[in-house]
Amino acid sequence: MFPRKEKCVLKNRISMTQTHATQKTHRDWSGPFNRILYFSFVLLAIYFLVVSKSIGSAMSNLGLALIFDPFKQEVPWNKRPPYQKIWLLTHLLFVFTLLGILLVQKFW
Repeated sequence: MFPRKEKCVLKNRISMTQTHATQKTHRDWSGPFNRILYFSFVLLAIYFLVVSKSIGSAMSNLGLALIFDPFKQEVPWNKRPPYQKIWLLTHLLFVFTLLGILLVQKFW
């Protein structure tokens, strides 16, 4: 009975070591990828707002930028630091402000 348990423990150790080795080689690129896309959309929105004077395009690009959360997406909203919440809410408020300006220009 004892040798059998030792074999089982040895097999588990080998498989855990192999799993740990494969986890080290696999890198999660979602964080840097999301930051690049987030800031690309923000820069594109600034271009549309400042150079092209297109509020609709700026608003849509800022809204799309929010899809690519520049912070860790795995962290739930309740556990985020206050500065992240303030940043994202300010960003969303700016999108809604541009939407309001766009609607006022369209209908008044």
